Amino acid sequence: MPTSDSASAIIGGSVTGSHLLHIEGYSRAKELLLPDETADSESFNVGGRTCRLRYLPSPCPLGVRYPGHIGVGLLLVDTIPYPACARARFVLLDQAGNEVPACTQSVGWRDYSLPDAPAVGVVFEKAAVEASPNLVVNDCFKLRCDVTVMNPFRWEKRGSWTFMVPPSNLHHHPGDLLVAKEGADVTFQVAGETFGAHKCILAARSPVFKAQLFGAMRESIGTGVCIQIDDIVPRAFNALLHFIYTDALPEMTGQEEEVLIMAQHLLEAADRYAIQRLKQICEEKLCRCLDMNTVANTLVLADQHCCDRLKVACIQFLKSTESLEAVMATSGFEHLIQSFPALLRELISELAAR
Repeated sequence: MPTSDSASAIIGGSVTGSHLLHIEGYSRAKELLLPDETADSESFNVGGRTCRLRYLPSPCPLGVRYPGHIGVGLLLVDTIPYPACARARFVLLDQAGNEVPACTQSVGWRDYSLPDAPAVGVVFEKAAVEASPNLVVNDCFKLRCDVTVMNPFRWEKRGSWTFMVPPSNLHHHPGDLLVAKEGADVTFQVAGETFGAHKCILAARSPVFKAQLFGAMRESIGTGVCIQIDDIVPRAFNALLHFIYTDALPEMTGQEEEVLIMAQHLLEAADRYAIQRLKQICEEKLCRCLDMNTVANTLVLADQHCCDRLKVACIQFLKSTESLEAVMATSGFEHLIQSFPALLRELISELAAR
């Protein structure tokens, strides 16, 4: 029911965001950096304010030394001429991305000032960090900072009539259409499984499907005739269709290795059908899964499908790891040597320059 009461409001609120920081070369940083030396992360934005994380291998804030500790702080780096009221939660993650409760600290609401002000943060005992299982692996560990920024209060006049408007659920409708297959006018045969779809939706989301179904690549298809696809696994094709219709991935369950394989198949499908956002999502997932056993295969995949950011991440991983000999002993690296000589030469050149 609408209401007719006149009203105004003072509106406040907050915005929360997270930044994931990878600390690589942990032991080298302890040895090489002086007590007052720091290293800053890339900038990130939360609630319209630009921040960085500052890593201190041997914290010495305000001249007070903290031997046996590492530090991390939040720093405001934008040019907006007033402080940001924010709180931060610093949490170390194990290699599976799970929080380590013993290595979690928070800073309450503070006014973060201009870039010349010192970072506000916390310290962790090195002994606790190094003793936690699966925390420091291959001389690397991960830290996530959850930042909540308070929005400035504002005054807003409310109209005489107000209605409760439900949030948009537009993204649900194409997904329901895919499941129900109502009006489907094209089918795909993928390794013995059949998938129904709608030409217009496929064409709107993929230039390759558009050319295949309506343009120069148009297949000679009619009602009831399937397009045969032999080089995509059914589960990946189903996930591809789900993303096309909903702009989201279906939930990926199973062991980490199964999720990794699925991301590899889906990246190949996304590249084939020129769905760039899906391709970038897969790149990000594969980048999170980089380790000694996966990096060689992921590097080959990135090179084959022109994933420049993922390729750079693989090379940087190989440059930073102290277990290069172990990587070279994997079957993935052997496959790289035998089948991709140009990529091997490029990798050797990059490693020689580290």
